[in-house]
Amino acid sequence: MGSLEDAMISTLISLIVFVAVLTASVGGYAAARRFVRERLRFVDAAQRASTPWLAGGGAWVLGSLVALLLPFVGPIAALSFGVSVGLGVAAGARDIRRGGNYLKA
Repeated sequence: MGSLEDAMISTLISLIVFVAVLTASVGGYAAARRFVRERLRFVDAAQRASTPWLAGGGAWVLGSLVALLLPFVGPIAALSFGVSVGLGVAAGARDIRRGGNYLKA
């Protein structure tokens, strides 16, 4: 019975880590998109093509530092977080260019 219990615990821990990584990635995307739309609306540098790459790279480096400190966070989680932040910045800049009604309450 010990082997089955170990397998169940391992699966549960993997599921918890997966949900944590997914939550961080979705949260990073949403926060970056909202920040660019609301705070960087009139900043020309936010509209450059290199801005999502820089933001994603910075988020990846930050995630890599967290991955060094936490044993259950790996380099793939850091990469996922960096990609999601870069995509969020690009989506926020696209929202600004399209001039959507996202700021109207």
